[in-house]
Amino acid sequence: MSERKNLKRKGEPVKSPEKRSAAQGAEREAGWLQEKVAEIRRNSAECKFNMKRLRILSDAEKVKQGGGAVLYWMARDQRVQDNWALIYAQQIALQEKLPLHVCFCLVPRYLEATYRQYAFMLRGLQEVAKECSSLDIQFHLLSGEPELTLPDFVERWDVSAVVTDFNPLRLPLQWIERVKEELLPDVPLFQVFIFQPSSGTYFDAFDVYCSQFIFQVDAHNVVPCWETSNKLEYAARTIRGKITKRLSEFLTEFPLKVNWEEVMSSLEVDRSVGEVSWAQAGTAGGMAMLESFIDQRLRLFATERNNPNANALSQLSPWFHSGQISAQRALLEVQRWGKRLSESVAVFTEELLVRRELSDNFCFYNQNYDNINGAYDWAKKTLQDHAKDPRPHLYTKEQLEKAETYDQLWNAAQRQLVIEGKMHGFMRMYWAKKILEWTASPEEAVNISIYLNDRYALDGCDPNGYVGCMWSVCGIHDQGWAERLVFGKVRYMNYAGCKRKFDVGQFEKRYAGKKT
Repeated sequence: MSERKNLKRKGEPVKSPEKRSAAQGAEREAGWLQEKVAEIRRNSAECKFNMKRLRILSDAEKVKQGGGAVLYWMARDQRVQDNWALIYAQQIALQEKLPLHVCFCLVPRYLEATYRQYAFMLRGLQEVAKECSSLDIQFHLLSGEPELTLPDFVERWDVSAVVTDFNPLRLPLQWIERVKEELLPDVPLFQVFIFQPSSGTYFDAFDVYCSQFIFQVDAHNVVPCWETSNKLEYAARTIRGKITKRLSEFLTEFPLKVNWEEVMSSLEVDRSVGEVSWAQAGTAGGMAMLESFIDQRLRLFATERNNPNANALSQLSPWFHSGQISAQRALLEVQRWGKRLSESVAVFTEELLVRRELSDNFCFYNQNYDNINGAYDWAKKTLQDHAKDPRPHLYTKEQLEKAETYDQLWNAAQRQLVIEGKMHGFMRMYWAKKILEWTASPEEAVNISIYLNDRYALDGCDPNGYVGCMWSVCGIHDQGWAERLVFGKVRYMNYAGCKRKFDVGQFEKRYAGKKT
């Protein structure tokens, strides 16, 4: 959330994020990007996996022999395609000649997440389950905390190895540790970094990603024909014993079919924050949004991305947050199809790759990523020095949540967040900095900004959100500026500065009168 330069005063009229324009990309039919990516996969020759993506989290380092399955514990990266963790689990399953299972642990509550975020996630998981079924991969939705559900699942299915994805946040890391403690000592737990390994970023083989392996599954017989016998049997008496002795291994229950509507209705989350209409959950919806960005908005990204009135942003953060599309895939396609838009591609690469992975780095290595103790020493000192400065306007959390301030620009940004589940990136900087100005302490400002973002944003409860709030309030990844009241040396933003950068009245009018 660093402030950008070279903004024009006025941009294009805003269009709703989901609407397609007939201007740019009109020569291509909707869905072209999915087809191109599918063609790349069909034509790929091999599947390479960079082992630097992998961490072994358990004492056991080798796959348990004689087991019955390999499990991918899906958590942060909720997709089938372009998923290095699933690729690695698949490679183990092929090597060990074991069936591959995918499971997702649905926790009843997660931080400040509401029905809005849960519904978006579950609609995407429906797509995952359907795609897994088409690939003869068994998908399981487990209800409950991972440490309470996953170990029993591993034991019941005689899992030989567990593969999971990476999340730098506190609670997911705790889940990993608790599951590790409950697993049998001979079951290895592997963690795969999808896009941001600690030693660098790798683009290895995503374009030669997993050629079309040909699998054959004997779904007709109880005991697979080739497992029963490796030769022509003479009669029933010669095959009977070979079948019956394998029944305990193969006569198992099928995974229960997920009743998605029942799951949605059973959620124990706050339902007062409802779904939004503009964002279609799932990989298909994410790829459609990426396609529209390449066709319509990428050409504006370099010059208009900080203008809230211009339709210039990718709008992809909800799908990145839930792992429904791969950031690596998005970057590859933007670089592939945006070669004539080098400035926009360079800026998009900076924000998607460097800034995004910097956020994971901050949350992984700083346990105080969501509170004032995580700030740099200079920032803590300057904020403390100015903690008692007079604040002409003070608002409660409830007043801020309802957009009841004197600042109509701030109110418009808050309404955008509440109504659409997403706030323009430039406005989120201004929004969080004004919370610092209008609350009694920096600690309260951090808490309220994170609460509101996590509660209403589709991309809430995410490293990027925490770092964004910490950048605005505490100067994380920034430098000291001219000292002033309340802010100290933390970068300052105000209404007059926004007026110089874009048509403030146009943005205010867009959300005027809309109820939160």
